[in-house]
Amino acid sequence: MVMVSGTPTIKEGEEKLAELILYISQKCANDPCFGAIKLNKVLYFSDFFAYANWGQPISGAEYQNLRKGPAPRRLVPVREYLQYQKALVIQPIQLKSGNVQHRTINLREPDLSKFTAAEIALVDQIISILQDFDAEQSSDLSHRMVGWKMTKEGETIPYATIFLSDEPLTEAEIQRGLELSAEIKTLAA
Repeated sequence: MVMVSGTPTIKEGEEKLAELILYISQKCANDPCFGAIKLNKVLYFSDFFAYANWGQPISGAEYQNLRKGPAPRRLVPVREYLQYQKALVIQPIQLKSGNVQHRTINLREPDLSKFTAAEIALVDQIISILQDFDAEQSSDLSHRMVGWKMTKEGETIPYATIFLSDEPLTEAEIQRGLELSAEIKTLAA
């Protein structure tokens, strides 16, 4: 985080991440399973599926591999900036499991002018998909993503990993690959 005379600020280009945190916090206000882990997963899936669909993420945040799944590398400084601006608070909630949920609560409306309608619709879709997931389930889902699997803790997860799969090839895919290989050999001869 950049400090100007002791005042938290965000880096250029992090405004969308800040507003997205506020938006997701607002949309998930009534979700009893919404906390820091689920916030990270909604951000991750929103950005990575936006990249898959449109060739660019929504927030542009860099994601890192953490033990409980992907998270924006600069989440904490951006969150601290929002807290300093009195736009966000973090409410700790003691869970029956003994864990503490760190729930982000927006104190102002998010600035949606920074987003397209398609971007907001995608975020809403991700929130809806994860609606019935708790922190552990959302984390487990993110652990299935090849980008998280192929990186070590602390490493950056490249956006292009959204296009990778570790599912076994079908017979039809293998056959098509062999056909293409034969065509290329014929053209090269």
